[in-house]
Amino acid sequence: MGRSYATGRRKNAIARVWIKRGSGKITVNGREFENYFGRPVLRMLINQPFGAAARNDQYDVFCTVVGGGLSGQAGAVRHGISRALINFEPELRKVLKAGGFLTRDSRAVERKKYGKAKARRSFQFSKR
Repeated sequence: MGRSYATGRRKNAIARVWIKRGSGKITVNGREFENYFGRPVLRMLINQPFGAAARNDQYDVFCTVVGGGLSGQAGAVRHGISRALINFEPELRKVLKAGGFLTRDSRAVERKKYGKAKARRSFQFSKR
């Protein structure tokens, strides 16, 4: 069909990403990605794989993202784009692997423990 699919994940966010040859249009959940990701840092993060592979404005991206917050979703889209690029052009694997785009960022919020206010924070100590 002339397109490639991959799944990207970060924190609690999961992105399903399809890429195909085009003019560089990125759509996230049916909206332009400039409108979906308001912060310029997140938009830059999403475009990093294309910059590393020297493929700026050569692919159209359509993706759906669920879960997490905007930062996690942007990381998930970036991961998905990187994996989809490799499915489309396997020779890009070496460049993207060296840039660290294929590694799933496993950092997530630590769970809250019983007897604690948060994951590690104790309740305020009261002497009297």
